[in-house]
This record gives sequence, structure tokens and C-alpha cells, in this order.
Amino acid sequence: MSRRGSPATSAKAKHRTELLRQMLRIRRFEERCVELYSTAEIRGFMHLYIGEEAVAAGLMQALSPDDAVVSTYREHGHALARGVPMVSVMAEMFGRVTGCSRGRGGSMHLFDVSRRFYGGNAIVGGGLPIAVGLALADAMRGRPQVTACLFGDGAVAEGEFHECLNLAALWRLPVLFCCENNLYAMGTALARAQAETDLALRASSYGMPSWAVDGMDAEAVAAAGHRAVETMRGSPGPCFLELRTYRFRAHSMYDAERYRDKAEVEHWKQYDPIDRLTARMRDDGELTDETLTALGSEMDTELDGAVSEAQAGALEPVEDLTRFVYTEQP
Repeated sequence: MSRRGSPATSAKAKHRTELLRQMLRIRRFEERCVELYSTAEIRGFMHLYIGEEAVAAGLMQALSPDDAVVSTYREHGHALARGVPMVSVMAEMFGRVTGCSRGRGGSMHLFDVSRRFYGGNAIVGGGLPIAVGLALADAMRGRPQVTACLFGDGAVAEGEFHECLNLAALWRLPVLFCCENNLYAMGTALARAQAETDLALRASSYGMPSWAVDGMDAEAVAAAGHRAVETMRGSPGPCFLELRTYRFRAHSMYDAERYRDKAEVEHWKQYDPIDRLTARMRDDGELTDETLTALGSEMDTELDGAVSEAQAGALEPVEDLTRFVYTEQP
């Protein structure tokens, strides 16, 4: 007997629709950023999240608003899925004072303390000790929150990766270590730099629950995130997720991308997380052409508004250049 229309099926369809909406929103945002970069309205370094949207969309659904998130320099998708307003993120890209970091951070330093989103960090692995510190602070204050720390496979080669995993395990800190393994640390293939490429296995040596996840499947990421968070809330201590994903674009806008085959990129595009979820929903009768068109229109309207506001926003006055160098008293 078909279960279509049952409460359980409706909840599943709603969950999937939200995952799809978030991924489409991130993809459209990144594609618009490419256009704006080509006209020099966005400048500086910029690292796109196209191809990796399932990680942000799935993981953020597993976290509560009180949990903390520490991100990397490829964080546009993380910020949007976390709830940082698109208009605030776009204004930051433009360097406007209305941006989430007052236009001082740009693409790599998005920040929103009201949503416990602590960066954007331009240093490889730089967010790891920050995440451990945040988790320690929450633990010392008796708060039941989790700190999710996202980083790439390149960070695994850094000493602070091992120091932070060891300390979090030793002190039983609630850090959810989320490694977005897209197979390349900038232009260096994982297999060329690491003797052991099973990163979840390496993390497990520190005595924490660790497992690999299909990072091109938003539902799989969401399920793994919920499992990890529930584990941590039930028993103090860290968890590690190796989210096996792939970026479809170059490392950054300045990257000539001569280190990987075009055929390899095309192969991975067959696992586009948006296409996979869309196909799954169509097969289960949960998605129509009309719904997909409506979602696209919603994204375009939000994007157009965000770009217009960013273009009209003010730059920070030169006389404010030294503000925030030191903490300002209230």
C-alpha cells in the first residue's frame, strides 16, 4: 500500500524540500558572486562552495540555534545555511558597512555572533583551536551546547588538528569536528600528501566516535549530523565526521586549476547533490516542475534584493580605519 500523503511521508517531503531549498539558495548565491566578481564589483580572494552544498544544508539542520559554528574561508554556504541573512553576506562581499563584518572581512571572514557563527577563518585549520576554546567555555559554564567546527582535508596536515582532537577527547569537550574532504588541499591531492587517506580512521585514534559520510547526499549528511549531535548531548565528548565531497570550481577565483583532470571534475558532477535530491524527490512524487520553478523564483528575488542593497550600501569612512583594533568600551 502506498504511503504517499501519510504524516510520516509529509514530514519527509518537508525535510527534503528544505534541504533542496537551502542547496539551491547557496548555489544561486555562488553563481551570482561569480558574475559580480567578473565585473569587479566583488574583489579580493573568493572561494566558492559549488558542489559542496549538501554538507552545509544537511549539517546545519542538525544544530540548534544555541550551538556554535566555526567555519573556514570557504564559508558562504555555511553562513547562509546557518541563517546569516543573505543581504548581510552579500554586503560583506561588497565591502559595505552593512555587511556582517562591517565590510572588513570580505569573503573569507563572515561573522555573526547573534547566530553563534564565529567565522570565516583565512588560516588553514585556524578555526580548530577556536572551536575547542568555545566548547571549553560552554562546558565550564554548564551549557549543554555543541560546537561544530568545519575544515578541509588540508587542515589534517596541520599540527593544530592533532592537538585539538587530542585536547577535545582528553577533556571530553562537545566539539563536532566536520572535515569537508574534497580530495584537494588547495592544489595538492590528498593521496599525494597523506599516507593514510581514511581521515575518519585517523580521528578515531583519539578515542572519539568517527565515521565517513557521503558528502554529496544532503539527507545522509543531515542523518549523520543528527546522530553525532545526539551522541554528544547524551555523553560528553567530541565526534568526528569525514564528509566526502567535491568542489566543482577551482580552489579560488585566482586558481589556474592545472592539478586535476577535467574528466575527473565531470565525473564528480554526476553526483551533483542538487540533482541527486531533485531526482529522488521526483521519483517519490514529492517535487513538481511548478514547485521547482517557484523555488528558483524565490531565490532570484532574494538575490536581486541582496545585490541591490549591497550596491547601495556605504563604505566605511576612512576616519574609522582604526576602530575595533582594540575593544571598544560600551
